[in-house]
Amino acid sequence: MDWVNAVVQGTLLGGLYALFAAGLSLIFGIMRLVNIAHGDLIVLGSYLGLVVVTATGMHPLVALIVAVPVMAVLGYVLQRGILNQTLGDDLLPPLLVTFGLSVIIQNALLEGFTADPQKMNAGAIETASVSVGGLQLGVLPLLTFAIAVGVIAALQWMFYNTALGRAFRAVSDNQEIAQLMGLNRRHVFGLAMGLALAVTAIAGIFLGIRTSFDPAAGAGRLIYGFEAVIIGGLGNLWGTLAGGVILGVSQTLGAKIDPGYQILAGHIAFLVVLAVRPQGLFPRVSG
Repeated sequence: MDWVNAVVQGTLLGGLYALFAAGLSLIFGIMRLVNIAHGDLIVLGSYLGLVVVTATGMHPLVALIVAVPVMAVLGYVLQRGILNQTLGDDLLPPLLVTFGLSVIIQNALLEGFTADPQKMNAGAIETASVSVGGLQLGVLPLLTFAIAVGVIAALQWMFYNTALGRAFRAVSDNQEIAQLMGLNRRHVFGLAMGLALAVTAIAGIFLGIRTSFDPAAGAGRLIYGFEAVIIGGLGNLWGTLAGGVILGVSQTLGAKIDPGYQILAGHIAFLVVLAVRPQGLFPRVSG
C-alpha cells in the first residue's frame, strides 16, 4: 500500500508540474519560442498573489481573479513590446533576451521582497484530506490536479473549437500564409503569450500555497516545466500533463527508496525518455 500511495501522491504532484509546463508547451507549440524566463514568471505570479492577498485579505485562490488577468496583460505587452522583435529562424536572440528577462525579474523581486522565503496561507485546505480506498489524499493536491486537468482541457478545446484557436494553429503551421490570409501574427503571438502567462499565474498561486518561494526559486520550476514538456512531447498539451505525472511519480518513488533520491529520480526518468524517444512520448503531429 505504501508504494501505491507513493504513485498516487506522485500523480497528484504531477498536476502542479503540468501547470508549470503548460505555458511553456503553449508558446513553444505556437511560436517555437523557448522562454528561459518562464520559471521566474511563475515565481512572479506567486509574488503577485502574495501582494494581492496581503493588500486585500483575499484567500489566495480568490486572488486568482486579480492575478490571472494582470499576468495575461503583462504577457501580451511583453510579447508585443520585446519578444516579437526576437522571433525568426535564429533561436539565439529569444534565448538571450529571455535569459536577460530572467535576471531582471530575479533582481527586481530581490530588491522588492528581499531574499527571505515567502508563503501564502490558504487556511484549512492546506492540511485537509479525504480517505479514498484506504489512502489519505490531501485536498490541496487533489484540487491542484483537478485544476491542471481543467486548464489543459480548456486550452485543448479552445485550440480546436474557437476562432482564436484556429488563428493559433494557422500561425503555428505557416506564419507567412497566415499573414497573407489577414492574421496579424504579432497580435496573435501577443495573445498566445498572454494566455500562457495567465496559466503561469495559476501555477504561481498554487506554488505559493503549496510551498515557500523566494526570488531565486524560478530555476527549479523552469527545469521541472521543461522536463515535463519534453517527456510528454513538445507542443502536446495532454502530453504535458502525462509528462508532469511521470516526473512526479518518479520523484515520489525515488523518495520512497531514499529521500535523497527524490529529485535525482525525476531527472533520471527525464534522461531515459530523452534517450529512448527524443521527440517525447506524445509528440505533436502537424497538420
